[in-house]
Amino acid sequence: MTRTLITGGLVITAADEVHADVLIEHGRVVALAAPGTQEWTADRVIDASQKYVIPGGVDAHTHMELPFGGTFASDTFETGTRAAAWGGTTTIVDFAVQAKGEPLRAGLDAWMEKADGNCAIDYAFHMIMSDVNEATLREMPKLVELGVSSFKLFMAYPGVFYSDDGQILRAMQVAGDTGGLIMMHAENGIAIDVLVEQALARGETDPRYHGEVRKALLEAEAAHRAIQLARVAGSPLYVVHVSAQEAVAELAAARDMGLPVFGETCPQYLFLSTDNLAEPDFEGAKYVCSTPLRPKEHQAALWRGLRTNDLQVVSTDHCPFCFVGQKELGRGDFSKIPNGLPGVENRMDLLHQAVVDGHISRRRWIEIACATPARMFGIYPQKGTIAPGADADVVIYDPHATQVLSAETHHMNVDYSAYEGRTITGQVETVLSRGELVVDQRKYTGHAGHGAFVPRGLCQYLG
Repeated sequence: MTRTLITGGLVITAADEVHADVLIEHGRVVALAAPGTQEWTADRVIDASQKYVIPGGVDAHTHMELPFGGTFASDTFETGTRAAAWGGTTTIVDFAVQAKGEPLRAGLDAWMEKADGNCAIDYAFHMIMSDVNEATLREMPKLVELGVSSFKLFMAYPGVFYSDDGQILRAMQVAGDTGGLIMMHAENGIAIDVLVEQALARGETDPRYHGEVRKALLEAEAAHRAIQLARVAGSPLYVVHVSAQEAVAELAAARDMGLPVFGETCPQYLFLSTDNLAEPDFEGAKYVCSTPLRPKEHQAALWRGLRTNDLQVVSTDHCPFCFVGQKELGRGDFSKIPNGLPGVENRMDLLHQAVVDGHISRRRWIEIACATPARMFGIYPQKGTIAPGADADVVIYDPHATQVLSAETHHMNVDYSAYEGRTITGQVETVLSRGELVVDQRKYTGHAGHGAFVPRGLCQYLG
């Protein structure tokens, strides 16, 4: 195993910024020291002068190979984790999917098989429960023991993933008893389906109507309902992909009461808007995701929520579908456009741009992208920080480089970029995953099969 020394860089974690040398051995960080104070020898020395040395990103919400709307997400575990590595993310938490009528364990086994031997970086799983019943409720504690300690439920997508309030309450009760964390897609899917039907009947078929029918108030209503159900059950709650200022207000109110309620947003809600959904010639289909993009005025509330810690995590909800042949399934009917955006490669860079633009601090960048997701999902300090004993998931980041985001240059297996033509200040230069070079001076040196399954403990913000 190669002994690596990183010298001369500014080490940034959620807690600190310090000029330090970092010594790596046997896949772990073994020591940090003030520059030049230790005469360490190493097989490989990386000069990080004028650069940041940051923990590898933890993207706690990705969907590789997800079946949706009669097609599949276009990134495989191989292509998606390679793209993640290019973007400075060294751990993903993807979603295993329970098929209706099948046990949870069968869904987990199927997704473990998809990922095994194919990932360039480490991975873990949440469990999507699409069929909450007595048998699957009994399985939940067993999955927690296997290191799958979070369960996603949907208030949206009737007939596909939807759970009713009774099913949600039962799952929350089990989670409250076992320490599991319920993740909620909070949108009132029953009401949304009525609005979809009415819009299509009026001939409103373009992509922009996807955003118009999935109203912000129906996100806020569902978030409020989920919070009250969690209170009744005595369960923690993590609301995924929060996009609307009204939903942020519901989370903030719950947290002001001291409730164990957490929220995540995504780069698309921070940097894109309904203006993109309204792009002509069906181009808006590229931006169809759920929860949907909102008018620009919602962005200020999301940034404020990230600064005040009413939102704790930025994940991508990476779920790419190609424009040609996949998004086009919804020509003439926005409800048939596969929901999802590509983004796993762009998250760390976009959030660094947020530092440059003054929305967040450098340490908050690392907190919302690395440390908090690792703590939230039970893998800290193995992941999410640079400290003795942590996995040597380390990124050398050049804060002065500029790049233009484009489908021509990205590594995600999708034929468009949601951020096409956007100039970003900052770029990943070198990435280590458990001490192995995955990206070396902007050259990919990783390989499928390096990534290992990471069993997770319980949420570290509870108890």
